[in-house]
Amino acid sequence: MKDLITILGAGESGVGAAILAAAKGFAVFVSDYGTIKPVYKEKLLAHGIPFEEGKHTTEKIVPSKVAVKSPGIPDSSPLIQLLDESGIPVVSEIEFGAVFTKGKMVAITGSNGKTTTTLLTHHLISQALPNVGLAGNIGTSFAEQVATEDKEIYVLEISSFQLDGIKTFKPEVAILLNITPDHLDRYDNDFSKYAASKFRITENQEAKDILIINSEDEGINTFGKNTVIKAGQIKIGAPEFDGQFLTVQGSTFDMSHCSLKGEHNMFNASCAIAAAKEMGVSDESIQASLNTFTNAEHRLEVVAEINGVSYINDSKATNVDAVYYALKAQTQPVVWVVGGKDKGNDYTPVFPLVEEKVKAIVCLGKDNSKLLETFSPMVKIIEETDVAADAVHRSFIYAEPGDVVLLSPACASFDLFKNYEDRGRQFKDAVLALKEKSDSITQNTIKE
Repeated sequence: MKDLITILGAGESGVGAAILAAAKGFAVFVSDYGTIKPVYKEKLLAHGIPFEEGKHTTEKIVPSKVAVKSPGIPDSSPLIQLLDESGIPVVSEIEFGAVFTKGKMVAITGSNGKTTTTLLTHHLISQALPNVGLAGNIGTSFAEQVATEDKEIYVLEISSFQLDGIKTFKPEVAILLNITPDHLDRYDNDFSKYAASKFRITENQEAKDILIINSEDEGINTFGKNTVIKAGQIKIGAPEFDGQFLTVQGSTFDMSHCSLKGEHNMFNASCAIAAAKEMGVSDESIQASLNTFTNAEHRLEVVAEINGVSYINDSKATNVDAVYYALKAQTQPVVWVVGGKDKGNDYTPVFPLVEEKVKAIVCLGKDNSKLLETFSPMVKIIEETDVAADAVHRSFIYAEPGDVVLLSPACASFDLFKNYEDRGRQFKDAVLALKEKSDSITQNTIKE
């Protein structure tokens, strides 16, 4: 009789884990308390994997040898507690995939900058070496890639929720970018518990492995004092950057053609470059790849320039720390579009930047009272909107040639939008519609 692997949650990671479990000869059952999206239901049916949705049937789950849970399911869930009490290991998809891969792993975590650093690290390595996978919180799930075409190298973006579900996961190269307060509702509002989760990326590493770590991050330095690190460390502090050239481990790279801007992104690039060098990529190849890198949507993404005003979509900036770096990267006066579902934000760190750079604030959220109370004393112009198009329109009114309109919300998106991508795309659509209208007016003026 085959051992049973139960998959809790039928999203990208869950379905990938189910496909891998089936490929390895286990009996598989998928259980999702919500509704399974058609694309994932089709995958399960195509692989002959039984599933249920809208419920968790305990009798079908408890006989499991191992349960693989979605990152979205908290450890405090009654079902997870029942499995723990029953002695059934509960792991993340990242842990499950790592058990079966033969590839080397480069894993990146941190409160901010994970996606940019992961995408750049993958780009630098994949342009030089064959058969390099990109997974974790990005693209096709890690487990499904292991099941269908195991790669020689994986570059993985890893969240704290995924790290909570590891047992033996051990990347050859790990990057710990920073630790700032985030998702504290999942950690009993205890910053130290969240930090401990981040440090789990290195807990199974050995002396032959490498940890690339931010040597100047307050959270890392505060909570890392009592953490045993066995891996060899590459400590990266403030980037050695003169405005054009970035120096990393004695090698100098011209960043003038790279799409990344801002001091925080030069730090992210320094970590990615160090990781690529550890994987054997040459400086020449790294330079060529830096010149061709394109970052993901919603991360300081320049959408358009209208009447001399740059419109920037930074919808992924869902906490104050991310906004700090977004504002710091701006060299022109800013009309700041901010707001959404507040996560207990303390805006104090951005006060100096707001006073120095922000000429107007346009709130984009259902409840903007905290923003109004916090920033009204320091910014004369502050307005409320609850539609992305209105936020763009109000920003257009207050912005002058040479200014920047910056969507950098500091908040979750769920009060008005499906997710941060939806918020970013609605903002972009409104900007592009405004540009089309502006271009039309300009053309008609020229004709007249």
